[in-house]
Amino acid sequence: MGDQTKPIMMVAIDDSNHSYYALEWALDYFFPPFAPNHTFQLVLIHARPNPPSLLGLSGAGQGSAGERSAHVINLVELDTKKRAQKVADKATSICAKREVNDMPVHVMQGDPRNVMTEAVERFHPTILVLGSHGYGAVKRAVLGSVSDYSAHHCSCTVMIVKMPKSKH
Repeated sequence: MGDQTKPIMMVAIDDSNHSYYALEWALDYFFPPFAPNHTFQLVLIHARPNPPSLLGLSGAGQGSAGERSAHVINLVELDTKKRAQKVADKATSICAKREVNDMPVHVMQGDPRNVMTEAVERFHPTILVLGSHGYGAVKRAVLGSVSDYSAHHCSCTVMIVKMPKSKH
């Protein structure tokens, strides 16, 4: 990892335009290419879901049904790993275009809300940057907002970056 003496800025990434916008925003404002001695060490974090939770399975079961469940879980596991790699590759590409190359990308498995709080405890960032998906109150209540949860449960400053509303 880069300079251990600098404070860490952790940016949460997922496969959404909102998170990529938040990453680009953080890079534009805190990692300008004309100032190579940046204030922060950048760390990227991605939450990869657990396959059983994606499928609504609590256990593999017994017999051939259990074997089928295990096979499906393995396929979903492989798919989530591939998706996580695509997210990491895209984020790395966004950083490279802005001449930021010395940053680790950590993929942690679990619910994104828990992953963010665990990552903050593990890496001790000064600031966590997240994109806002712009959910309304009902959708946020049903799905749970990672940014809201992080703002209330993480032990560091949390910056929530909102995409500008598109003009139609």
